[in-house]
Amino acid sequence: MRRREFITIAAAAVWPRTVRAQQPQRMRRVSVLLGTPENDPERKSRLRAFRLGMRDTGWVEGRNVQIEYRYAGTDRDTIKKHVEELIGLAPDVIVANSSPVMALLRPATNTIPIVFVVVNDPVGQGFISNLARPGSNVTGFSFIDPEIVGKWIGLLGDVKPDLSRVALLFNPDTAAYYDHYLHSLEGSPQQSGVKVDAAPVRSECR
Repeated sequence: MRRREFITIAAAAVWPRTVRAQQPQRMRRVSVLLGTPENDPERKSRLRAFRLGMRDTGWVEGRNVQIEYRYAGTDRDTIKKHVEELIGLAPDVIVANSSPVMALLRPATNTIPIVFVVVNDPVGQGFISNLARPGSNVTGFSFIDPEIVGKWIGLLGDVKPDLSRVALLFNPDTAAYYDHYLHSLEGSPQQSGVKVDAAPVRSECR
């Protein structure tokens, strides 16, 4: 995913230029719910890309758009609190970052447009009906194409020709799509002769 693509889909898809030209004085409201803590090192670069993308499509914070930011990390209760708060603000669109955020936001509203980012296997997780036509009030893009997963073993084999065993490292609390990835690895044509193990991890390894 290109960082500059982080938000441009929100402005471009939800508010066509013709509409913006007809209503230049109306202040729009965008809510952004990030599935990362506020002190995450990636946060600044992603939000900078967000603002640049909005500016490139004609939306300048404080001039014609008001943006509300919330940082939830992976804590379910914190995410739920922010979801309820942001929906109460009745924004024009909500940008949802991460699968845990979408899991709680998706059933919370069927009227406010939702744009998801950094979400893997959105169809398998039930966030959209299919990639070509997401349907309902949800759109966005996936972080990793599931078809790529099956090629990982081939890449590892290029590095280690005698490869016989690999492990898929994941946090089951935040990566609900890991099972799909595991099956993709096991079913990969390059997988022949290679044992694939699941390696769930819920805390930092030291």
